[in-house]
Amino acid sequence: MKPSGIHPSEVGRRYHRPSMYAVERFTDEEQDILRPYFTNLDLPVFALVNLPEVVKGALFARYSRSDKSLRRLFLDEFVGDLDVSGDLSFDASVGLQRAEQLYDRVFLEYGDDSVAQLGGVHLACEQASNLLTKVLEWGRLMSYLEQSTRYIPYDTTLSGRFRYFRPPVLLGSSYGARYVGAMDTMFETYKAMLPTMMEWAREKYPKAPTDSDFVYKQTIKAKACDAVRGILPAATLSNVGIYGSGQAFEALVLRMRSHALPEARDYAELVLDELRKVVPSFLSRIDRPERGGAWVKYLEATRDETAQLAATFFVDDAPDPVSEVVLVDFDPEGEDKVIAAICYPHTHLSETQVLDRVQRMSGAERMALVEAYVGTRENRRHKPGRAFERTNYRFDVLGDYGAFRDLQRHRMLTIEWQSLTPRHGYDTPPALSEAGTENAFAHAMERSAEFYDDLAPTFPHEASYAVALAYRMRYVMQMNAREAMHLTELRSSPQGHATYRRVAQAMHALIAQRHPAIGAAMKYVDYGEYELERLSSERAAEARRIRSNQ
Repeated sequence: MKPSGIHPSEVGRRYHRPSMYAVERFTDEEQDILRPYFTNLDLPVFALVNLPEVVKGALFARYSRSDKSLRRLFLDEFVGDLDVSGDLSFDASVGLQRAEQLYDRVFLEYGDDSVAQLGGVHLACEQASNLLTKVLEWGRLMSYLEQSTRYIPYDTTLSGRFRYFRPPVLLGSSYGARYVGAMDTMFETYKAMLPTMMEWAREKYPKAPTDSDFVYKQTIKAKACDAVRGILPAATLSNVGIYGSGQAFEALVLRMRSHALPEARDYAELVLDELRKVVPSFLSRIDRPERGGAWVKYLEATRDETAQLAATFFVDDAPDPVSEVVLVDFDPEGEDKVIAAICYPHTHLSETQVLDRVQRMSGAERMALVEAYVGTRENRRHKPGRAFERTNYRFDVLGDYGAFRDLQRHRMLTIEWQSLTPRHGYDTPPALSEAGTENAFAHAMERSAEFYDDLAPTFPHEASYAVALAYRMRYVMQMNAREAMHLTELRSSPQGHATYRRVAQAMHALIAQRHPAIGAAMKYVDYGEYELERLSSERAAEARRIRSNQ
C-alpha cells in the first residue's frame, strides 16, 4: 500500500527501500570521519562535499580500479593523506599540498586525462570583450553564463570609464586617441538613446492594471535595451561565469594561448594563474614544452597556414546575396534513418534490414512510429531520445552579431564563424524608426564602419573591436535533429530577441520542408509575434516568487 496523500509517481522517489541494497557498516569513529564529506552513510547514492577538487578527481580515478565502495576507499587509502583538523562542519581538508601529492600518485599510476575530467572549477571571467567571450565559450564540455546586453544597461561607467576593452597595442599606436574617442562616442550615443527608447516604450505599451511595477519596469527596460544594444561595439565588456573540468580548462587555456587575438593570449595567463590556485595538478601539462608547448605551436601553425592558403584562392570573390538562413546540407534519407533508429532497439535485425523495411512503410506507418517515439510532449523540455541524432542539418546564417552572441553558446553542435566586419551591413530595429532615433543609430553605424576600415590594414584582429553589434556576420551551425529541436524551440520562445527568434523559425521551417515528421515533432517552435517579448516571462517569474514566499 502506498503512503496516503502521496502521488504514485512519488513512491520510490521520496521513500527508499533499504532492504533492496546492502547497507555498508562503519564504526562510530569511521562515521565521524566520513560524515563531513558524504551526504549520507547508508544509501547507495550520495554526493561528495567539502573536498578539494583534486581529491575528488583522484578518488574517482582510484574508484574505477578498486572493488571497494567509495566511502571505504576513502577511509582506507585517502583520509590518511588529508588534513582533517579544524572546523569540520564547514570545511574539509584544506591540506592542498597533501592533496597534490595524492593526485600525483594516481596520475603516475593511471594517467592524466581521465582524472582531469573528474574535478571541476567555477571560474568568473570579468571585463572580457565581446570578442573574447566567444573564445571563452567555444568548448563543448563546459557550462557558461554571460552578462546580457538585453537586460543590463551599459550607460554606466567602470572606474570612471565606459565599459569597453582598450587593447594596449592600439592605445600605444597612432590610433590610440582616436580609438578611445570613437568608443566613447558610441557609448555616449547609446547612453543618450536609452532614456528616449524607455520613454517611447512606456508610451507605446502602457502598464496593465494586473502587472506589478516591477514586472512592467523590467519589461520596458528589456525592450529599450533590445532596441539600442546594436550600437554597442564588440569591444564592450562582459562577465562570463564558467564551470568545467580540469581537462576542459586545460584545453581552453591552450586554445587561448594560440589565439590570434592578443587579448585572448593575455587573458589565458590570468585564467591559468587562478586555476593553479585550486587545481594545479590538472594543469601540469600546459607549460611542458613537449606537451602544452607543442600543442600551442600546432594550433598556431595550422591556423596561420590555412588562412594564408585560403586567402590565395578567394582573394577576389565577392559575397552573393543570400537569405538570412540557408540550409546548405542535409540527408534526403535522414527521416528514414531516424525512423530506423527508432525501431532498431526493438528488433533483432541489422540496421540495414531495419532501414530497408522502413523505406517500404506507408506514410501513415512512418508517422505513427515517430508520433509514438515522440509521445505527448507537455512542454519543450520533454524531448525524444537519441534516434533523433541520426540525421544532421547544416545552416549558413547571415545575422547580426548580437544574435550570434546568444546562438553561439549552444554547445552540442558544430559552429564556425567568420571575422566580424561591417561588409555585410546592418538592420535598423523598427522600434528606433518609430521612436525617431534612426538617424542617430545610422550615424553610429557609419562611424563604426569608417573606423574599422581605417584600422583593418594595420590591425586586422583588433579592428573588429570597433564594429557595432548590429552589423551582420556569417556563421555556420551544424546540428542533429535532437539539438535542432532544442535550439529552435528555445530560441523561438516569446521572450527571445526578435533576431534570433527569426533565425530559429527559419531553421525549423527548412527542416519541416525536407523532413515533415521530424518538423512536426518540434511542436514548441513559436511563430507568434510579440511586441513586449519579456512580459510573459517576467509575469511567470513574479508568480514563482509569490508562490515561494507563501
